[in-house]
Amino acid sequence: MSAYRDGEKTIVMLPSSLTKAEEEFEIARILERLDGRERRNRPPTCDEELMERAMELSRRYLGGRAVPRSVRWVANQRSRWGSCTPEDRTIRISSMLRGMPVWVVDYILVHELAHLLEPGHNAAFWRLVNHYPKTERARGYLEGVTAARSLEPTG
Repeated sequence: MSAYRDGEKTIVMLPSSLTKAEEEFEIARILERLDGRERRNRPPTCDEELMERAMELSRRYLGGRAVPRSVRWVANQRSRWGSCTPEDRTIRISSMLRGMPVWVVDYILVHELAHLLEPGHNAAFWRLVNHYPKTERARGYLEGVTAARSLEPTG
């Protein structure tokens, strides 16, 4: 049994031996699982989703020790991907990240969450950030984005 999206359609494959009731049950189960996977694989779209994602990442990679007071999208950061103020436990994520892969947004969230535990960029900080398995991949992606932007013609 499996399912996948093909444009606007969802294709569900089931054995022909199922009864109608079993088909309905399995279709509902498979669609719920597919929806859940898609939700996890898309970047947060609003501040509430951003906060939920940050808390999930804190639990998963930082033992739940990094607990921000707020996490929000901001449009006024043009030279940073994110920022954190450990004193008031606030995190701001640049809206330039909207539309980037979820694993890149997750990296920035983990990076800023780690600042709640280690304010500087010392070795202890990077040990925390490196608990996120796609750290190097995300850093490379962002370096590429930054380099491409510097090559764009101005004026």
